[in-house]
Order: sequence, then C-alpha cells, then structure tokens
Amino acid sequence: MERRIDRIYEYVCDHAHVTTKEVADALQIQRTNASKDLNLLVKEGALQKTDGRPVRYFAQVQQSGLAQVTKEAFSADQVERPEKRILAKPQGDVFSRIIGSTGSMKNAVDQAKAAILYPPRGLNCLITGPTGSGKTFFAHAMFQFAQSQLVIDPERELVVFNCADYANNPELLMSHLFGYVKGAFTGADSDKEGLIQQADGSMLFLDEIHRLPPEGQEMIFYFMDHGSYNRLGETGKNHTADVRIVGATTEDPHSSLLDTFIRRIPISIQMPPFNSRPPAEQIDLVRVMVAMEANRIQRKITLAEDVVKALLGSVTYGNVGQLKSNVQLVCARGFMLHMNQDKISITLNDLTDGIKSGLVQLSADRLKTTDISPYLEPKMIVTPNEIDNLIRTDTYELPYNLYDIIGDKAALLKMEGLDQETINHFISTDINIHLKSFYKDHGFTFDTETRLAEFVDKRVIETSNRIAALVSERLNTYFQQNFVYAMSLHISSFLKKIHEGETRETNANIREMATNYPKEFQVAKEIRKLVEQEFQVKIPESEDYYLTVLLVSLREDQPTGKIGVVVAAHGNSTASSMAQVVRELLDVTNLKAVDMPLDMHPRTAFEKIREAVLQVEEGSGVLLMVDMGSLASFNDELQKDTGIAIRTLDMVTTPLVVEAARKSSVLGSGLEELYESLKGFRGYGKVAPMENPKVEGKQAILAICASGEGTAQRLKEIIEWPLKQRKLDHIEVLTLSVTEINQKIPEFKKDYKIIATTGIMDPKIGVPYIPMEKFINQRADQVIDELLLENDLENQQEVELTHETARALCITFMEESYTFINPKKIIEPVWRLADSVIANDGQSADYALMVNFVMHMAGAIERGILNQPLHIDKATLTEYQHVTDNTVLNRGLNDLENQLKVTFPASERYYIYQLLKNHEELVQ
Repeated sequence: MERRIDRIYEYVCDHAHVTTKEVADALQIQRTNASKDLNLLVKEGALQKTDGRPVRYFAQVQQSGLAQVTKEAFSADQVERPEKRILAKPQGDVFSRIIGSTGSMKNAVDQAKAAILYPPRGLNCLITGPTGSGKTFFAHAMFQFAQSQLVIDPERELVVFNCADYANNPELLMSHLFGYVKGAFTGADSDKEGLIQQADGSMLFLDEIHRLPPEGQEMIFYFMDHGSYNRLGETGKNHTADVRIVGATTEDPHSSLLDTFIRRIPISIQMPPFNSRPPAEQIDLVRVMVAMEANRIQRKITLAEDVVKALLGSVTYGNVGQLKSNVQLVCARGFMLHMNQDKISITLNDLTDGIKSGLVQLSADRLKTTDISPYLEPKMIVTPNEIDNLIRTDTYELPYNLYDIIGDKAALLKMEGLDQETINHFISTDINIHLKSFYKDHGFTFDTETRLAEFVDKRVIETSNRIAALVSERLNTYFQQNFVYAMSLHISSFLKKIHEGETRETNANIREMATNYPKEFQVAKEIRKLVEQEFQVKIPESEDYYLTVLLVSLREDQPTGKIGVVVAAHGNSTASSMAQVVRELLDVTNLKAVDMPLDMHPRTAFEKIREAVLQVEEGSGVLLMVDMGSLASFNDELQKDTGIAIRTLDMVTTPLVVEAARKSSVLGSGLEELYESLKGFRGYGKVAPMENPKVEGKQAILAICASGEGTAQRLKEIIEWPLKQRKLDHIEVLTLSVTEINQKIPEFKKDYKIIATTGIMDPKIGVPYIPMEKFINQRADQVIDELLLENDLENQQEVELTHETARALCITFMEESYTFINPKKIIEPVWRLADSVIANDGQSADYALMVNFVMHMAGAIERGILNQPLHIDKATLTEYQHVTDNTVLNRGLNDLENQLKVTFPASERYYIYQLLKNHEELVQ
C-alpha cells in the first residue's frame, strides 16, 4: 500500500503551488496530517514552500525545469532557518521591526548599530541579560542588519556556537573553534578547519560565552588583537581571518570572564527582563506569540482579557522565552479543546492551574495592574496572516508542528474507543512533555522548588520531601531528580479532587500493574496514611494503586559504576596533595582534586567543582569532600545543575580521602551508605571508646526566653533552617523558659550534648552563648558554621548595639515574627517602658537587654490581641503575687494597656517580671 507521504508528494508534483487545504481535500486526509507531511518533505528538501500567505507548496522541478529532484539537491542546511525568515522585511531597517526598538530596546539597538558600522571592521560586543530575554534573537538581528548595510556579504551565514556544549572538554572546544591538524589527537585523521575559518568575512556568535575555559578566552582575545590563530596541533599562528565576534551570557561578565578578555569587548548590550519592559510592549509580545500560533494552525485565535492578564502574570524567571512557552501551552490546549471549530476561543477555564495563577500574581501587583489596564481589550483577536505585519521572535521555535501531534494523537485515541475526557488527559500530558523537553534542551533550567511553590502549597512540598526520605529508606533504591516535583503535583491533584468531592475508579490495568510490585505497594499505603495524617483527610484505598505506579515510574535503574570522589580545598595545592597520596596508595581513577587559591572567586570555584563532578561520575553519584562547611552549600545547586546525586562531607583530611577512595572503588556500593560510614570515621589509629555514645550522638542548642514559647520558638525556627539545609539531623533546637533553667538543663544533659545556648540570657553552663541578636543581624547559616567549626565563639566579635541599631533590630524581628502588630507604631511606647525599667548606661550589653525585653513584650502584645495569653499554675501565681513589688514595671504595663487597648494578665506579667529578675541575679 502506498504511503500517505508518497501520495502527497506525487500530488504536489502533478499540481503546481498547492495549499495544505487543497492537498487535504483532494486526497481526503486530515488537514493536520497533510500539514505534517508537507513540512517534513520541505525539511528533507523534496519540496519547497512560499513565504506568503496562504503557504503554497511546489516541487523544485516546477520552478527550475529540472527533470528530477533528489534529496541530495536540497540538504537540511539549505532549508531556510527560522531566524533568517524572521527579520526578512522590505520596509525599514531590521531593528525598526523589533518590539521596543524605540522604547526599552532603544539603547540596545543604538549600541548594536554602532558596533556593526564602526570603521573599519566593526567592534566586538557582548550581549547580556537573563534567560529567555532574547539574546540569541538579537544576535541574528545584528547579523541581518550587517548584511543589509553591506558590511557582511548577503550570501554569508551567521556562525553560531554554544560554548556550553563542550565546556567540560576544553581541548574539544578549542578544536571546534580553531580547527585541528592531522595527528593532533587520537581520531584526528585529517586536517579540519574550525568555526573561526568558517566565519571569515562574517560573524561568529558565541552563546553562553561564560562557559569558555580561561585558556579558551586567552586564545579568543589573542585572535581579537591580531586576527591570527593556530589550529590544534600547530605551533605558530599560521592562519588569519576577518571575523566579527558577538558573545552572549546570562552571568555577570566580571565574575565569569577574565578581565583581559572583557577589556577587548568594548560594547556591552543589556537585554531588559520582560517584567521591566513597558506594558504596551508586553502586550505586543503576547500578540506576536499568539499570532505565530494562529499562523501555524491557520485559524483565528481569540483570548479573553483575563487570559492575557494570566499570561503576563505567569512570566517570572524565563522572560520572553517563558512567555512563548506559556503561549504555546495555552494555544495547544485551546486547539485540543476546540479542534473541530474554525476559530479557537480561549477563556480562563481553558488554562492550566500554573498559568491561571499568573492572574493572581498580576492582581497582587496593583501598580502593574493599573499600568497595564489602559492597553487591554475585552478580547485579543489574532488572525492567521497577522504575523506578516509583526516581528516573529523564533529564538525558541519548536522543530515540529505541535498541532499535528495533537491532531494525530486525538484521531488515534478516538479510533481506540477512548472518551473525550481521557483523550484530553493523554494529550495534555503529551503537550507538557513536548514543551518541557524542548525548552530544557534549549538552555532553560528551572529551579524545581521555587517554580513548584508558585502553584503547589508549601505544605505539600514539605510532605513530598518527607515522602522522598521515607521511600529511599524503605525501598533502598534510586529515584529521579524530579521525585519531589512529581509527588507534589500528584498529591496536590488528588487532594483537590477529594476537596471537590470527586472520586475516580481504579483502572484495571493500573491495578494489575501495582500488584506486580508488592514492595512499592506497601510503601504506597504508608504514603497514603502519612498524607491523611498531615492534611486530616480520608483518602480512598484505591489511591494506593496510583501511588504505586507513580513510585515505579519515578524509579531509576540501579547505578552501574563506581562512586566518584571530588576533593576541594582552599590553598594552591592542598587538595591535589591529598589526592596524590591516595593515588600512590590505591591507584584509583575515580578521584579528582580542585585546588582553590584564597583569592579565587566563589563562582569560579563552583564551576571547577562542577567540572570535576561531571568527570568522575560513572552512574553511582559523587562524594564531594571539602575543607570548610561553607562549601557544603554548593551541594544542592550542583545536584540541580548536573542531575547527579551528590553528598558532601566537610573537614576533609588525607586519611578520610584514603578511606573514601577505598570504599568507593567497590563496584555496587551506595552513595548514601558510603556517606554514612565516613561521617563517623576517625582515622586508622587506635580510637578510645566513647564514654557516652548516646550523648555524643544527640546534640542540642538551647533557645531561652521568658516563657519558652515566644522569642525562643522564633529563634528555634531561625536556627533549624540551616540545620535542615545541612542535613544535621543529630542536632536539635530545644526551647525553655528562664524559670525552668535549673530544673530542665540537668534533664537535657542526660539525653543531649548541649553545644550552645542562645536567647534572652546566658545560663552560664560552660558552653558557648550566642546572643540572639547575632542570629537576627547575621545569616544564621554563618553563625552555625562558626559553631560547628568549633571556632571560639566567646572571642568572636560581638554585634555592637547602639540606640539606633537596637531599635532597628527590634523592628526587623517584629516584622518577620508577628502578624497582627504594627512594629513601627508599638516600638515607641514599648521602648519607653523598657527605658523606665532597665538601667541603661549606653553600653552594648544594656541595649541587648532592651532588645530582649522589647521582643518579649511584642509577643505578649500579639498574644493579647489574639486573646491567647501564656499560663502558669496556681502555686506559681500565688508566689508571684506575694513578691510583685516592682511599682515602676506595673505602672508602665498599666499605661501600655491603656495605650494599646490590650490586657496583660498576671501570667504574662509574671514572665516579664522573671525576665528582669533573672538578668539582675546574673549581673549580681
């Protein structure tokens, strides 16, 4: 039977200049299928198409009179690229058709023109801007402007190179740029010219130029200075070329490029982020993106006003590139829902929850909403041919027709007898997969936690993190990096269904598949019960089957290689010296060292560690061993950037590296198992047994306030965050009241090794006391690092408090800790009260007590507003009533009650009294 694509090709050959509709009608096939095959034939070179509308297809023989067309006559490279078509307009110069060329992009356009026209050969330039802001598109515009001004031959091509493709192999990167000679390296069987030679007389666009290694930057700037270069394997600079160089980066050039390199690029062009562009430009960009989709499906598209608002509000980190992704998703879903209609009308109900949340984001920004309102219409109506009058930003153009995929999939599923709702579910999944995979391949990196928090409740994400730990423990297997992402979305979805009273029947195939995985099925039951407990809902047992399938789907294959080991230490040769000892002892190959001179920029250190991680990865993860706790903060970012499982150990020593290399060389050993075994490693010598292993294992930081519930609880939250980030599960933060110090601390010492105290007073128990203002004034993670590195915190420079800094500290604490009080209004009366009851000689220690007092009073006021006072037992109350002789304090509290219209009951006054009393006793 003749293939459909062959029938289409024969019809076009027999009928000159036909449209998609004519082909579909004549051959009685779906229009989407006709479009798909026609574009495939164009891509392969068998057919060509016109630029006008409607698009018409013809065989080359019909235009040139040639007797036969072969695929070889039209290679993929000869098919006109989107970027070439985008700017090909007869009227005005190319920049005049860029949205914002007389607005937010005016300075960029003026700089670009100057760089291109500057005699005699133009100026090299660097385009900077966040991901998705249009750097690549602007480089293509610069190239076409240069051609239009005849400074570059119209027949020449723009040469594009992404430096990230070979960033981890500098030799290969250099061979691509400069070429190589025969025998330069294994596999170099003949001479090969590089991209520099290909770009002779033209322009070379170096995308992600910050990924060029230092030696690459040096070779490039030598070429910029002299116009000459050598190929890999040559000794002299034997070749010359006339090349205009344009680079692009998302990074700060001064932190990611050599100063000597930056000095040779006189013009730096900044692309504006989407949200900083004027409202009129933002709406024009939405219209452009929608017009491109209307042109693709040859149907009118109408967007309700709220849809436009949601699209504008949905753009966060990805700028114009993210807007395009969201527009494609919206239009694809609209096409799916209205596939059999002549026009696509998209309303708010057609949007995904993620994009719909953009409407909420925009509404929350009243200033932006006000600015955009004058430019909005009740409906945005876009016709298929409207793209001809607009600039087409095809930087992130899909390499396939997504609408063909939707049409084909829908027809296939309908033939299988599926109902429309199920078809929509499958197609929605396909749309997301296609778009996400494409944009991931084109340089978008999405911070999962941040992105997820935009449309999933944080409690769901936290629960998913707990589930991830539970699953790893129960199943002892590896899971994909997106486990938390997928689990969060799944939980959020079925919680919503339960809330709305929906139920779903278990598919027989799902049930059968789940029964084949009994271990996962048991874990799924635990997950269901955990979610039930966390969210206080009753979840049907049928959900166990879906959770089982999700667990199986997210599981990765078991690792196949050795665990990699990377040693990173400050100093010119510290890490390499340790690695050299290990190599001599064990002859290992899975070990890399990263030396970090003390003046090395942290970003440079990160990149070097990242390269080392990629080099030693064999499929079983990487153990990173560092000399300082602050380097451990790279762990999460490295995992997200590389997709490799990484665990980090600090306080590295040579014996520890030897032990890590020895154990990691055993094929099949697990990263988590290796990490846990090395945490307690204390060298190869004889180690005296620990007297109290129970105490050694559990450590505690005490947070003290008057009640044990107010300020102490807030301090507990501040300290627990860096502990959680560093996975220091053996350290707990315990809160207690000043009234319980003598009773509780001896009890705590039985179960914990107390390593520090903080709060409103120093209990003097022989461990470092960290003033609470340190945690508020400084980064908590830095304070924790100092503590864990066993620095002498007693001798650390204290936070010097003055009248102004102490008040500012109180306001900051209140703003971050309380909901119902206005810090800037209550600071004055509360400060006056503190001044009346605390003897203040202007010393920092006096202001520290003032801060403690004000913070406690803020908690008491908030509790008074909420009518949730602290409580004490009757015996304590009676005792307090017999000694409460502080007339100044009581009078001051009475005045404060009248001013603020709150009540301080005897229980609250007791804790205020105890705060001052304990301080006096300690001073005496």
